[in-house]
Amino acid sequence: MGILLAITAGIMLGFWAMPEKYIKNYSFENAWGLCYVFMLWLIPGIVAFSMINDFGQVLSDVGTPVLLKMLIPGFLWGVGMMLWGKAINYIGMSLGFSIFIGTIICIGSLLSWVFSGVPEATKMTTILVGIAVILAGIIFNGRAGMLRSAAESSDGNKGASMVTGIVIAVVGGILCTGFNVALEITADGVAAKNIIGEMVVKNGNESWLASVASMFIVYVSGGVFVVPYFVVMLTKKRLWGGFKVPEAGKNISMTGLMAALNFTASIIFAYSSFVLGKDGGSIGYAIFNTLSVVTAVSAGVFAGEWGGAPKASKVSLYVGIAAMVGGVMIIAFG
Repeated sequence: MGILLAITAGIMLGFWAMPEKYIKNYSFENAWGLCYVFMLWLIPGIVAFSMINDFGQVLSDVGTPVLLKMLIPGFLWGVGMMLWGKAINYIGMSLGFSIFIGTIICIGSLLSWVFSGVPEATKMTTILVGIAVILAGIIFNGRAGMLRSAAESSDGNKGASMVTGIVIAVVGGILCTGFNVALEITADGVAAKNIIGEMVVKNGNESWLASVASMFIVYVSGGVFVVPYFVVMLTKKRLWGGFKVPEAGKNISMTGLMAALNFTASIIFAYSSFVLGKDGGSIGYAIFNTLSVVTAVSAGVFAGEWGGAPKASKVSLYVGIAAMVGGVMIIAFG
């Protein structure tokens, strides 16, 4: 059940940026700023306070020490999410997803061992082999992007833009491992996700709602950086008037859909992490993220991102995706 939930969450996450392709006449700051307000503050707040009985008391029972420990990695995750949006704008959804998520898998899956302990030798070896295969997939995907960039234009600025996008995706992926750390970080030897689960049940709620509470804390923490950043950029570039376009209604709907897909995917993953227990931070995390890459790349291909790419570029992309899927299967076996 835990693995199936992680797969479902990954597929949903893979589609979350797709609506951005249908947003018209909005700058990066207008489109993504609106999306992140919905995603990091509005939707989590509405969902958590409407679904969880006495949610304010739940947060109080979790305690300030635990919340503060979750705040820092959640904050870093928010910075990484903002960089993810920039990476997608630079290098497209399929390549942006694969490099960004691949970085998260390789680092985030190992970070969980810092909190839950290193597994037995056979299991650890199998998981490390799976991560190595995924890393090979990331390298092939990066090569695919560079080949596509070289074929699309001989302009050096295009190649520089691709390199910049790849660097942003890698840095953003590293920072986004804060998502997993926030759930796995311990207080008095107990993982934060388990403390939250206990307090949710204590206040008369069903256990699965612990995933909603956990995501509320992580998302709101991420918004502490992201929302003020976009407020500053919209003001600095004088883009507040840019929200008033004929397509505003559709644009708001698309950003809301992006936010809803992302937050719902995270809730499902958080629940899968609870179901998988101490393996949720490594096995579940790798499956969740890699399935999102496969979904996003497939969507990007169907959306025409690779229509004019040379054969060598496409082959490298498909080899990379196959390696990532194979790596996930090895990890799941482990």
